[in-house]
Amino acid sequence: MAKCEVCGNTYGMTFEVHAQGSVHVFDCFSCAIAKMAPVCEHCRTSIIGQGVEADGHFYCGAHCAREEGKVGLVDHV
Repeated sequence: MAKCEVCGNTYGMTFEVHAQGSVHVFDCFSCAIAKMAPVCEHCRTSIIGQGVEADGHFYCGAHCAREEGKVGLVDHV
């Protein structure tokens, strides 16, 4: 059994995420999101869907990017 690197739970059904040359072990998606998801630089929420990037900064959507002074970004519905 492997141990989740976020919560420390030892669990028989952990899973690995391979990203940027590293291997991470988690026991649930919630822990994986807590460790791996980028954070919106305006509202501080975890970006688990399609966020936006402007000038090397990450936002959960165009609204938050505009609140930080970024222009030209739009959300598509």
